[in-house]
Amino acid sequence: MEKFINTSKDLFSFIEKSTDAFHAVKTAGEMLEEKGFTYISEKSVWNLESGKYYTKRNNSSLLAFEIPEGEVSGFNIVSAHTDSPNFKVKELSDMKVENNYTKLNTEPYGGMIMASWLDRALGISGRILLKTENGVKEILVDTEKEYCIIPNLAIHMQRDINDGHKYNPQVDMLPLIGDEKADLGEYFANKYGFNKEDILSHDLFLYPMEKGRIIGNNGEFIACSRLDDLQCAYSAVKAICESEKTSKIKIAAIFDNEEVGSGTKQGADGSFLFDLIERICECKNYSANKKHSLIAGSFMVSADNAHAVHPNFTGVMDQTNRNYLNKGIVIKFNANQKYTTDGVSSALFKSILNKNEVPFQIFHNRSDMRGGSTLGNISNSHVSLNTIDIGVPQLAMHSAYETAGIKDTYYMVTAMKGFFESDINFAEGEYTV
Repeated sequence: MEKFINTSKDLFSFIEKSTDAFHAVKTAGEMLEEKGFTYISEKSVWNLESGKYYTKRNNSSLLAFEIPEGEVSGFNIVSAHTDSPNFKVKELSDMKVENNYTKLNTEPYGGMIMASWLDRALGISGRILLKTENGVKEILVDTEKEYCIIPNLAIHMQRDINDGHKYNPQVDMLPLIGDEKADLGEYFANKYGFNKEDILSHDLFLYPMEKGRIIGNNGEFIACSRLDDLQCAYSAVKAICESEKTSKIKIAAIFDNEEVGSGTKQGADGSFLFDLIERICECKNYSANKKHSLIAGSFMVSADNAHAVHPNFTGVMDQTNRNYLNKGIVIKFNANQKYTTDGVSSALFKSILNKNEVPFQIFHNRSDMRGGSTLGNISNSHVSLNTIDIGVPQLAMHSAYETAGIKDTYYMVTAMKGFFESDINFAEGEYTV
């Protein structure tokens, strides 16, 4: 049990520091550098040799990669995402209310369960862009305290609240930050030592202050914010740091903006991953023909959390393919290929899981319920290769505070490590791992 507890506590530490996508990338970069990875900017001219590197885009997406010595046989890629549903602070956000309160004008980012954000201590973090003599300076900021709250309206003034309520984000969900003198820009200016008047723009997000906890009769479960998908992002970074070399080039990709469609330069629907593969091949002096042969011999694990059977709503899951907390990672299928898993990728990955003694489960949506697209599905439109969709089983996905099993993060790290260490060979109709 100790290994599961220690992994969960390490995950909590990662998530606590990763209050938004920018801080998640900063935290991941620190993990990588501790393990000997060297940062290289996209803006520099690359002269790559064998070794361990990472690069960033928009400071909210990150690609970590390791190039082995000698001839390579393809790419082993794990993808996850850095963003989670939350509320983003609008420009000109401070709103004075009857000369007594200050609230913030915010808007939903992604599809959250709005009610879960009510009556909860919240912080604000992200980046601020400041005017300088020579242009613009970007800094990461975090209130690092219980800065605001979105208070419910008392039941006495909405007697039918428990009969169902449709939350209006422009009315119900604006956070209270203080009295009539409160000023978010001034708060950050005082905290970080700049002039409020120098703020040109910002990307700021609300986040729950409640820390991760181990809960349950025997500590069976974990509860924490942003498990979707920082649980998989943490696992990907941890696994590439700890895995041994093979003949494959290993890539851990953690993308931003998955929760809003991935259609940005730093999202999975951008060129980030493709650009990395192009630059690696150019540095290795590979021809276009060689590059395509390597991609054909590559494999991607698209990792995004999965739904577990809910004890109060057991009927919403498929009748035979049912997953539970602490029963292993989830392989996700969909007949319409919203998930990328097919027979080949499933069989190969099951072989890796069995080899590494990692339990697994299968997820299908109910046939009358629609599933969503994934990082793997989106990335394949740019870099087409064998791909599988997996995830950690969890409850309350997209809540401000989510629940998972204490064993499953360890299982995911072990599975990804085993995958990175696999030298998969794609022959015609026969595959070796």
